[in-house]
Amino acid sequence: MNATKGHFAGIHSANNDNSPILIRIIVGVVFLTEGIQKYLFPALLGTGRFEKIGFTDPAFWAYFTGSFEIICGTLILLGLFTRLASIPLLIVMLTAFVTTKWPILIHKGIWVMAHEYRTDFAMTLLLIYLLIYGAGKWSMDSKTSKMNVHSK
Repeated sequence: MNATKGHFAGIHSANNDNSPILIRIIVGVVFLTEGIQKYLFPALLGTGRFEKIGFTDPAFWAYFTGSFEIICGTLILLGLFTRLASIPLLIVMLTAFVTTKWPILIHKGIWVMAHEYRTDFAMTLLLIYLLIYGAGKWSMDSKTSKMNVHSK
């Protein structure tokens, strides 16, 4: 097997279970809609939000983040390059924790932070699941990995 194909196959492979479809729908829809809302409501959820958090060049970061959420959310919904699409979204979640939840922990305590972090925590764990286990049987990844196996 070609080394390049071997590495690509690992990223692109999917387990043979069909249960990840539910996780993909949750993760994909949440990120897709959050990304779209950064464009639809820039003052509240896009540039304005990033400015309030303290980002320099908030317009760039809001649209940059929104674009990744839209693209990667769509890929996850389709189950296409699912493991790869999970990585930028994990970076988004890490950044969200550091910029919005960590200050709450420092200033308001663990219980307020735990309440505010609940959705981010769930999304982060679901992304880690997709990164580790892949898109599952009902995915484009599964279809293309089967085509790769049959073409060898």
